[in-house]
Amino acid sequence: MAKYNYKHVFVIGIDGAGTFVRDIEMPRLQEIFKKSALTYNCLTTLPTISAQCWGSLLLGVDADVHGLTNGIVEENHYANSAEHPSFMRLARDAFPDAKLGAYCAWWPIHKGIIEHDIGVDTDADGDHQLTPRICDYIKQNKPKIMFVQLDSVDGMGHGYGYRSEKYYEFLQGHDELVGMMWDAIEEAGILEDSLVIFTADHGGIDQHHGGPTDEERWVFFSAYGKTVAPIRDFKMRIRDIPAIVCYALGIDTHEGMDSFVPEGLFTDAENLPVRPDLDAIV
Repeated sequence: MAKYNYKHVFVIGIDGAGTFVRDIEMPRLQEIFKKSALTYNCLTTLPTISAQCWGSLLLGVDADVHGLTNGIVEENHYANSAEHPSFMRLARDAFPDAKLGAYCAWWPIHKGIIEHDIGVDTDADGDHQLTPRICDYIKQNKPKIMFVQLDSVDGMGHGYGYRSEKYYEFLQGHDELVGMMWDAIEEAGILEDSLVIFTADHGGIDQHHGGPTDEERWVFFSAYGKTVAPIRDFKMRIRDIPAIVCYALGIDTHEGMDSFVPEGLFTDAENLPVRPDLDAIV
């Protein structure tokens, strides 16, 4: 297990962004990419639907293991006693008094994927309304973990088509929101002690997602931190994010997680288990 290297972890996800951020000018995000580990070879889960994908990202197992669907997470609380804990619950167990925040435009994440009874501060609203509140929360609370989900890019994909002119225009506009959150971390004086992850849950094709096409199943992933190596084009799965978060905070993953730190991601990592089927990611 890692030493205690990071005091804060930020996981910021753009719903429906896939790998499409590489197709347009996003100067704030691209500036972050220059000093981060970056890959467009991050494989999400199947089916490529929000609850399944965010579930894998937070719980560290594939969708056929956690069993969550949009209907389930909209109607049911995810219990603290659930078989597959989120990385939020693992952090709460390790840091009982820590500030944990989850600000998600798609509110069912708060109810149906993150355990609802472990003291996570939550807020939900449209992306542009929510982002200033995210920034205020960061500066006022300096959270141990902050999970962010922005939702409206996916809505533009459904409405106008992924890779449509309107979709790209809207995605490009989210560069400002990304920059605001980055600036908030910096203004809070905690960037040096933070691991900052940007990613997506799935992509899309035409006006839908859910299938196994490359446009739907591949997403981008970047990680910035003082011990993160600026590696490129490495292979990983979205369910590896909990292992990365736990490694950064120096806590153990849950024994039921199928989640691994990508080889070479951290400069100080030693003797970490390597995913046995890594070469099967195609």
